[in-house]
Amino acid sequence: MAIQHLDAAADRELSELVACTLNETTLKTQRERWINLGENFGIARHETADGLLLTFKDHPAVAAELEALVQVENDCCSWAAWTVERDEDGTLVMAARSQGEGIATLHGVFTKEATPWKRSSECC
Repeated sequence: MAIQHLDAAADRELSELVACTLNETTLKTQRERWINLGENFGIARHETADGLLLTFKDHPAVAAELEALVQVENDCCSWAAWTVERDEDGTLVMAARSQGEGIATLHGVFTKEATPWKRSSECC
C-alpha cells in the first residue's frame, strides 16, 4: 500500500514515556468517539513493524472526525506519532508509529474487543 502523508506530525521526535495524559472523563469520550467511527466507517486494522494502521471509508465527515481524534492523540500520547494518510485508492488511513515499548502498546490497542477491527499482523 503506497501511503501519502497528510500530516507532518509523524516526523517529530517521540517521547520515550509511554503514557496517556487524558483524565478519566476525556479518555472515555475519546474511546467512545473511536468506537463510533470504527463501527460505522472502519474497514481494517494492520499491525506494522513500527506501529499500527487503521483504514476507514473515505468521506469528508470521516476525515474531519479522524483528524480531530488524531489531534487529541498527538497531544495526550506523544510517545507515538499519529497521522491521517490516504492510500493510493483514496482510503483514509490512521497511522500510529512509535519506537521501543510504544510499538507493543500500539499493537495492543484497537483490538477486536475494543473496536470493530480484527487483530491482524498482516501489513499492507
